Amino acid sequence: MRLAELAEIRMGYPFRSRLEHEPDGNVAVIQMKDIDDTDLLHAQDAIRVSLPDVKARHPLREGDLVFRSRGRSNSVALVASPVMNAVLAAPMLLIRPRHVSPAYLHWHINLRSTQTSLAAQAEGTAVRMISKAALESLEVPVPDWETQRRIVETAGLAHREQALMAEIASKRKWLLERILASKAQEGTT
Repeated sequence: MRLAELAEIRMGYPFRSRLEHEPDGNVAVIQMKDIDDTDLLHAQDAIRVSLPDVKARHPLREGDLVFRSRGRSNSVALVASPVMNAVLAAPMLLIRPRHVSPAYLHWHINLRSTQTSLAAQAEGTAVRMISKAALESLEVPVPDWETQRRIVETAGLAHREQALMAEIASKRKWLLERILASKAQEGTT
């Protein structure tokens, strides 16, 4: 199915001027810098502004996806927990899943093959951009809910395994360096 059939997709809030942090502002503004290299959203780091005309559809909700339409990465971050009074800034795109698990859609869009497909549709020369229309036309295979859950669970376990293996490698390197440094000290006495 096309992504447009599975989710509502819309542009982030169109701010007309440069955003200036207001500590007492009523709204947090999620920008590309609030998503790290592992596609985790850090809403607590977002700047705050005063925005009197926030409509009910603008605030982010748990289960929404935040898509980076420009830049070096066109991945998506999942709003995994409730975010109080936060809006998404344009040119980012908001994906609000309707007929698919948000976690499954997060996994699918961030797949290397999906990212390659999106990159092929990028427009522009200096700054590559994925249009809303290109995102809407993205084909997404939709298995039953239980299969979606199992895929997300398995992908999470694989990600955890990679993190543990990297941690083991780092600790092994540290230990080996200490052993070799100790041997070097023994050889100089």
